[in-house]
Amino acid sequence: MKVHVKYFASIREAVGSGAESLETNAPTIAALRDELIARSGGYAESLARGRAVRVALNQTLADESAVLAEGAEVAFFPPVTGG
Repeated sequence: MKVHVKYFASIREAVGSGAESLETNAPTIAALRDELIARSGGYAESLARGRAVRVALNQTLADESAVLAEGAEVAFFPPVTGG
């Protein structure tokens, strides 16, 4: 299936792109994240397990167990703090 992936803030800087469309067989956001980590480089560094990463599915905050569907938009971003 084709999904649209967006990257924000430090993750965007690490992967060198703000967005991409890709073909995946990942059934969940967690599986998609693992596919991206396997690309190595900036993906592996910024999306590594153990790093704090927030995710949204179709513009709604989601858990990594959320199921993906054709045309889904997945956004990865670091936690944001303010003051």
